[in-house]
Amino acid sequence: MCEKGAMISVEDALQIVKTVSQQLSPVIVPIHEALGKVLAQDIHAPDPLPPFPASVKDGYAVVASDGPGEYPIITESRAGNDGVGVIVTPGTVAYVTTGGPIPDGADAVVQVEDSELIKDPLGDSKRVRILTQTCKGVDIRPVGCDIQKDAIVLKSGELVGASEIGLLATVGVMMVKVYPTPTIAVLSTGDELVEPTTEHLNRGQIRDSNRAMLLAAAVQQHCKILDLGIAHDDEEEIQRILDSAFSAGIDILLISGGVSMGDRDFVKPLLGKRGTLHFSKVRMKPGKPVTFAEIIVKSADTTSKKILAFGLPGNPVSCLVCFHLFVVPAIHCLAGWANPSHLRVQVRLRQSIKTDPVRPEFHRAIVRWNDGSVNPGFVAESTGHQISSRLLSMKSANALLELPATGNVISAGNYVSAIIISDISNAAMGEDSFSSDSASGMQGSVSQDITAKSQDAVCRVAVLTVSDTVASGAGPDRSGPRAISVVNSSSERLGGARVVATAVVADDVSKIKEILQKWSDVDRMDLILTLGGTGFTPRDVTPEATKELIEKETPGLLYVMMQESLKVTPFAMLSRAAAGIRGSTLMINMPGNPNAVAECMEALLPALKHALKQIKGDKREKHPRHLPHSQAEAVDTWERSHKMASGNASEPTCSCSH
Repeated sequence: MCEKGAMISVEDALQIVKTVSQQLSPVIVPIHEALGKVLAQDIHAPDPLPPFPASVKDGYAVVASDGPGEYPIITESRAGNDGVGVIVTPGTVAYVTTGGPIPDGADAVVQVEDSELIKDPLGDSKRVRILTQTCKGVDIRPVGCDIQKDAIVLKSGELVGASEIGLLATVGVMMVKVYPTPTIAVLSTGDELVEPTTEHLNRGQIRDSNRAMLLAAAVQQHCKILDLGIAHDDEEEIQRILDSAFSAGIDILLISGGVSMGDRDFVKPLLGKRGTLHFSKVRMKPGKPVTFAEIIVKSADTTSKKILAFGLPGNPVSCLVCFHLFVVPAIHCLAGWANPSHLRVQVRLRQSIKTDPVRPEFHRAIVRWNDGSVNPGFVAESTGHQISSRLLSMKSANALLELPATGNVISAGNYVSAIIISDISNAAMGEDSFSSDSASGMQGSVSQDITAKSQDAVCRVAVLTVSDTVASGAGPDRSGPRAISVVNSSSERLGGARVVATAVVADDVSKIKEILQKWSDVDRMDLILTLGGTGFTPRDVTPEATKELIEKETPGLLYVMMQESLKVTPFAMLSRAAAGIRGSTLMINMPGNPNAVAECMEALLPALKHALKQIKGDKREKHPRHLPHSQAEAVDTWERSHKMASGNASEPTCSCSH
């Protein structure tokens, strides 16, 4: 027991919970009730499997030494008792099916594919031609080759799943001893709480979400549940409900709310009066006021029962995080698990995350497996704003990232430990989700490939956000998602373009160049858009990095973007953006402002499709109103310019220079 009121570490709190949580007494149940439970006995096989020599394939049981030739079929041995009492002698064969018993005298099986039936004039097939030489024992399962008699097929302590149920049935065990899963009672406290069925909320009321959430979480752990309802912040009322719960035969009590420092938070003192209060503060975020007590209830027959009581914070996120961190291991201990601890994996961060300077944080995230050939592994995506009252941060979360209390930023691409709290096989990351590739290991940068339906894009686009703020995790990336949205929504106008890769990088020439060069030379992107870093500040170096790579400049694109931006703000003239071609890749620097990104893209759309096709070598790709030079009217350039300037000329029919 810790010192009263002292704050302890998560590790110490978890160790206390595991020490106090002792497995329940075994029970004997039918095998269909054993699913999800832990065996409390070894299971032995009463007979061998198979109990007779069995055929591996459909074919003919033969005497191997006979070899190829024509033989009479003396019997059929299908699954069951066929062929009983018949002996296969040299010069004869028996037809057998997969799993059927091998007749006495036969010592091998020739599969049907290596034989030909010989039909007599009446159409009957009583003889067969064996086409291949076989060896003794081929395609025969000997007695006990799968399971030997008296062998241990399941051991005490093993978790019973579907395959274990099959094994129990195989050896004829229909009643089995297991450790039961605990019965859990759930109580919500708070004057502000009303039932979720309440249609209209009065001032100061909220619907009770914690109770429904905890009951569902307990059912997910295969536990029996008892709903204790809602208790007001009244000490006597809470006491009456607790007394009723303790006499109901429960194993675990979960109380949400009433564990903070308010004058009407009665849960901690009540638990302290009824039993041993092991801890009431844990150094963690969220969930600091989580409370754990051990209560011994004595019955009329002088027997005693231990009840584990958890006081969980009222904030929904804190409540569920504490359930996963402390209650789930307690459930596993009571249910007889040999290792009650959570599964932990190392994951690569998709975004940079700033840690808390005081308390270790359990950051909600979606973890999935990236099976990329360059850098496979688990990738974690934050669920967003992590405030403890925001239950949306738990939506779809299948992991809690264990972040140390350093106050520093953990850059995207770095690895952290993740506690897996639910199934990760169906993790959804959104339509434009990313998986890290080889660039994700760069210091201060993270590069991602967009999965699934973007891979078959006709025109492949990459978006690079250049920002110290975003790369360090101090602020969100607003420009990147806006650019992705504009490009993908304009896919048809861009000739089937889709964003297939994105990255965030700090304002550093070498880092910018490294990603741009990889995208153009290795990944062969058609279009690269950089966002930010084009101004006058000392850290604005995107144009410098770009100019070192481009082989042909495209000033016309910059001119169009400048014209569009000047319509919005005169400060657009301060842009030092660069644009040009490297190999078959077009690179364009754009402003970092999300609105400016959309404006510039809209201005470039009429020409980008044609530009990208020309870069690929399509010389026929011209402006839609282009007139072939051989058909163009000969007009003096200076005369045409004068007429256009004076307003006496119509728009030229060709966009190129004659």
